Amino acid sequence: MRGRKELEKYWGRPYTDTRDWSIYNERLVRRGEFYLSLDFIDHWTDLVSRMNTGKPGRPFHYPEPFITWMAFIHVFLQMPYRQMEGFTRKLSIFIPSLVSADYTTLFRRIKRLDISLRVDPTILSRNVIIAVDSTGIKVTNRGEWMREKWRVRRGWIKVHAMIDIETNQILGLEVTDESVQDDARCIPLLDQVQQHCGREHTIRRLLADGAYDRNEIFNTLEKRGILSGIKTRTDAATRSTGSPYRAECVRERVRLGGYREWAQDIDYGMRWKAEGVFSSGKRIFGETVRATSKEGMIREVKMKMNCYNMLLTMVK
Repeated sequence: MRGRKELEKYWGRPYTDTRDWSIYNERLVRRGEFYLSLDFIDHWTDLVSRMNTGKPGRPFHYPEPFITWMAFIHVFLQMPYRQMEGFTRKLSIFIPSLVSADYTTLFRRIKRLDISLRVDPTILSRNVIIAVDSTGIKVTNRGEWMREKWRVRRGWIKVHAMIDIETNQILGLEVTDESVQDDARCIPLLDQVQQHCGREHTIRRLLADGAYDRNEIFNTLEKRGILSGIKTRTDAATRSTGSPYRAECVRERVRLGGYREWAQDIDYGMRWKAEGVFSSGKRIFGETVRATSKEGMIREVKMKMNCYNMLLTMVK
């Protein structure tokens, strides 16, 4: 791994930290307010009443915002469901209008929550630059020694995501097992990003490493009017072999003088924003999942990514 001086020599310029640290620190502090966002309590009766209007069978006793809040507590504080019952029981003593819930009800209601990716398009710029990458999530927290000793291998859960490099917001998300290759999920992710951006925001460029160097992806970018920031192979052909746009991008890299000049020209270094989001997510939520079924693991990871997006938008 290169040190700072080596990197400065390699890239020809030092890294300049332009953050306003007073604003940055305040955003981190305000994240703590997220845990106690209890605005729904004042509207508890009205919310439950609307949910039960025309509902056959057993009525609801807990509004959807309360269940969503408990899901956040479950994810952020990594609190088991039985402890969550005790948490609400004690909290209802201090807040009489809050009705405590048993753990089976919390489990069933949280399991039925809508976990589709939540995006706030109002904080996006007019021209959006996205970075795509993937990362692995461990499916067990047992140590490396245990895996080596007993030859236990349970694989990984793989998170594929497209990130807005300006706001760090996740605009596209796919969760698969480890067998799915990165490039196979690129176009479905791009579909999600365009849906979330709508007509008000244009995707200007896609930044990606060599794992996404595929003709199909280049052809899709050309068709949709998105500039490529995909790192092509050093021995890539400069003539069309299935994708004229890819060949054009290779010729542009050669014209600029090589990879280093190409990377500086398109600001390829901003691709690290995707790795930064994954790193932040793992620091906040941990590197493992607690669910045991594959479906449960995927739901848990999606809930965590949704919480990350909401955490970003509430402190902007």
